[in-house]
Amino acid sequence: MNTEFTIRETANKLAVNQQTLRRWDKSGRLKAKRKQTGKISRYYYDENDIENFLSNNFQVLLKIAQKWALDPNPPEILRRFHCPDRSIFKARLSRLEYDLSQNYNLTKIFPLIVAVTGEIGNNSFDHNLGNWPDVPGTFFGYNTNKRKVVLVDRGQGVLKTLRQVRPTLPDHLEALKVAFTEIISGRAPEARGNGLKYVRKVVVDYNFKLFFHSGDAVLSLSKINKTLKIEKNPDFVKGTFAIINY
Repeated sequence: MNTEFTIRETANKLAVNQQTLRRWDKSGRLKAKRKQTGKISRYYYDENDIENFLSNNFQVLLKIAQKWALDPNPPEILRRFHCPDRSIFKARLSRLEYDLSQNYNLTKIFPLIVAVTGEIGNNSFDHNLGNWPDVPGTFFGYNTNKRKVVLVDRGQGVLKTLRQVRPTLPDHLEALKVAFTEIISGRAPEARGNGLKYVRKVVVDYNFKLFFHSGDAVLSLSKINKTLKIEKNPDFVKGTFAIINY
C-alpha cells in the first residue's frame, strides 16, 4: 500500500526543512502532488516518489542515514530502506545483486560487493538478535551510479558485542581493531572468510573503500590504508554505520 505524506512529514523523513522541499518542488527535483477538495487545495508527497528520489540522490539518503544513526529519537524510515528482520534484508540484498549484475563493468566484482554488504548487514542481526536497544533492523540503501552502499543499525555496537567474549577490551578504538584483525569466535571460520576480517581482505584486494563507525571510533579502509586507520570521532554511534564505496 502506497502512503501519502504531508509537507511537514516529508521534510522530517528527508531531514530537510520545508523551504528546501518547496525549492525542490519548483525546480522539479521532487514534485509535490495536489488534491482539490472544493475550494481547498492540499499538497502532499507520494511515498514511491520519495523513495525513488532517494534512490537517485545518495547524498540526501546518506544524510538521512546519519540522522538515523545519531539521533536519540530517530525518525521512522521509509519502507524501501528499512530491513526490520533478516528475511527482508536478504530480499533487499538479492535486489542489490540483480541491480549490480546489470552493469557489465561490474561483472567480475559484483558478487564481492554483495558478499561484503551481506557480511556487514548480517552481523547486525547476528549480534543484536533479541537485544535491540530501540529500533530493530538495518537501514540499507545504495546507489549503483555513485557505486556506494550505506548500512546502519541501532544495535549494541562492536565494543559491547565483543566484550561478551573479550571483557577486557578498553574502548571502541580497540574493539574496531580487534573486529577487523583477529578471529575471536569459537566457531569454525566460514569458507569465504571470517566476518569483518573477510570484509577487510576484499576491500584491500579489490580497491574498495570502507567507512565504518561504531561508538566514538571510525575506521577508514582502502588499498592505500590497508594498515587500518582508526580514529576517535566526536559523534557517537551506539550501533554501527558503514559506507561501502566500490
